[in-house]
Amino acid sequence: MKQLLLVCVTVASLLFSNNAQSQVKIGHFDEQSLLSLFPGLEQTMDSVMNTYLRDSLNVEYAYSVQDYKRRDSLYKKDSATMPAKAREMAESDLNRLYYKIANWQQYSEEMQRDKMERLLGPYRQQMYNALQQIVAEQKYTWVLKSESLSPYVQPSILDNLTIRVALKLNLPLNKEIMDAWKAAGGTVPAPATGAKPTTPAPKKN
Repeated sequence: MKQLLLVCVTVASLLFSNNAQSQVKIGHFDEQSLLSLFPGLEQTMDSVMNTYLRDSLNVEYAYSVQDYKRRDSLYKKDSATMPAKAREMAESDLNRLYYKIANWQQYSEEMQRDKMERLLGPYRQQMYNALQQIVAEQKYTWVLKSESLSPYVQPSILDNLTIRVALKLNLPLNKEIMDAWKAAGGTVPAPATGAKPTTPAPKKN
């Protein structure tokens, strides 16, 4: 299997213009557009993330504030009689908690991004497994990010690997896209009887 490359290049238009005259076969792919096609994913993610913010991060913030106040009170009360090492450790803990609380917005955003990445992991794995199969089957040499394409050059819709992956995963595409795909000679795999789009459930951890 050829190595799958997702690259952002400013010469995308030049590559596509030479595509038909060489052995190089170039496709383009848009991860975000494909993610938006999974039925119910946006609503599920919103629900899970809201729950995570309410039941985890907000609780952690409240606990951190209370923990800081408790430690600060004990430090002010006992620091004069503390051994040097114990005082140093207490000050280190206070500084750590203070920094976390003072920079809570940044911490919260990082935690939410990490949570989002873990939730989207199964979907991305499914997408890229299908993409790798298509690259191998259709013998693509390069796969570009769709955002890197020049707005002045329109590659063949048949080289839109977002559509190919969506079809392979039985994800819904609108009629305009399907009509353009068929008009260009694109084939549509027949779904198995009763087949539905595969939508892995996001992990709740």
